[in-house]
Amino acid sequence: MLEENIKLIKPIKKYPIIGWREWVTLPELGINKIKAKVDTGARTSALHAFSLKPFVENGKNKISFDIHPLQHNTDQIVTCVAEVIDKRLVTDSGGHTEARYVIHTPIIIAGQKWAVEITLTERENMLFRMLLGRSALRKRFIVNPSRSFITTRTPKK
Repeated sequence: MLEENIKLIKPIKKYPIIGWREWVTLPELGINKIKAKVDTGARTSALHAFSLKPFVENGKNKISFDIHPLQHNTDQIVTCVAEVIDKRLVTDSGGHTEARYVIHTPIIIAGQKWAVEITLTERENMLFRMLLGRSALRKRFIVNPSRSFITTRTPKK
């Protein structure tokens, strides 16, 4: 019986492997390097943001926000501007529901660049400034939960 089930499993495509945490780039937000926790338990990606200021420009809803891209460094502040694509109720891992702005922006990981949806939320007291949810990872990567920073580590000689 077990052998029959094994035959039914389709081979996995050759997706790049990433670790449970990786350095990522958000080029249109001016963020060259931010540590992200790869969180397959979260559907949506989330980005630490404060001083949110929604506004309208040329008929489009936009938002300006600040971010401390590096953990434990509140001296470095990056001000970002993005188009708002939605405002949604999101329930965090603690069961708290919050209305969050949603943006759509390119991300770069492991030499790949594509656009992802990201919710904006206060993550000052969280260990990671960004969570990379499963929707952003879908059909792009395999996650190795025992490894970290696979895509930015220099190979050993």
